[in-house]
Amino acid sequence: MTARDPTLQHHMDQLYREHHSWLSGFLQRRLGCSHSAADLVQDTYLRLLTNGKLPPAEHSRGYLTRIAKGLMIDLYRRRRIESAYLEELCRQPEAMHPSPEVRAQTVEALMTIDRLLQGLPVNVRRALLMRRLDGMSYREIAEELEVSVSSVEKYVARALQSCLQAALEMEQ
Repeated sequence: MTARDPTLQHHMDQLYREHHSWLSGFLQRRLGCSHSAADLVQDTYLRLLTNGKLPPAEHSRGYLTRIAKGLMIDLYRRRRIESAYLEELCRQPEAMHPSPEVRAQTVEALMTIDRLLQGLPVNVRRALLMRRLDGMSYREIAEELEVSVSSVEKYVARALQSCLQAALEMEQ
């Protein structure tokens, strides 16, 4: 089914009418902000439209809840990243502050990097961050992770390969 499919449109309309108020209240109670809740309600239904799969009627609320909770996690992660970035900007001289457009692009890039890193196994992610951000040697990382140096080399190589693949996919 596609977004233009009349059957999908009918089911989506019915799902929206039956559950919009409930989902809005659910999100508002958790977020404490009607504006953020309204945004996530719309994002939840947009996610349904883009994947073109609607749940059976008896599972609608569970399905909507699962999507909405994932979007809340994304929202909190974005807020955390944006806050850390803005804190770092405050430490810089005002002349070094980027334009609002560049700030928004930077936050989007940081979100992309965060999603990539979250998709890596824990030791692979930790090894890459210790190597690149903390400047630790392979031996130091191996001691910290309690693995061999060759394992650390493989972890860092795997992480860099994932980063390269993600960069190539973004160019397409």
